[in-house]
Amino acid sequence: MTKEELIAFEDEIAALFNAGEIRAPVHLYSGNEEQIIESFSRIRAQDWVFCSWRSHYQCLLKGVPKELVRAEILAGRSISLCFPEHRIYSSAIVGGVLPIAVGAAMSIKRRAEDAKVYCFMGEMTSETGIAHETIKYSRNHQLPIHFIVEDNEKSVCTDTRETWNQPLLTFEGANDDYVSYYRYKTKYPHAGAGVRVQF
Repeated sequence: MTKEELIAFEDEIAALFNAGEIRAPVHLYSGNEEQIIESFSRIRAQDWVFCSWRSHYQCLLKGVPKELVRAEILAGRSISLCFPEHRIYSSAIVGGVLPIAVGAAMSIKRRAEDAKVYCFMGEMTSETGIAHETIKYSRNHQLPIHFIVEDNEKSVCTDTRETWNQPLLTFEGANDDYVSYYRYKTKYPHAGAGVRVQF
């Protein structure tokens, strides 16, 4: 899927949300298309992908048909898209997929499978205890997993750096076998599409 196709998909979802066609929360991507396409250049069909409530791009790049992704979003499941047949899971729980991703990586290692786990998280999640523990455990046990920190400078209504009084985030600039990081600017708010307000 191309950058233009990803953008067109999110713009369509934004329009549907603002028109009241989607009655559940949505969390949209914008501005990180090149970085996420680069991340997926290493991800194979047999690899697993775990991500948070913002996962439309991951699903599309993992090969889930856009009609199926759109149908799930319209059904109110944007924040918990799961397609086991494509080996992709997401969760609206902050940090919720991290230990599950580590468990999947442990299983792959024990079975000596030709597969790897890729786990996406936001920058605020990357500062939580569960993120530090799962990354440390994965490194120390040499698990087949890679964590990708996506920094859009939004953590609901707080600033991550200000919250932690930390001008440089823990994994900012990381790019090794276990963690990579990228920062981007998005045109969308944390949730919704910037026009319709949902309570």
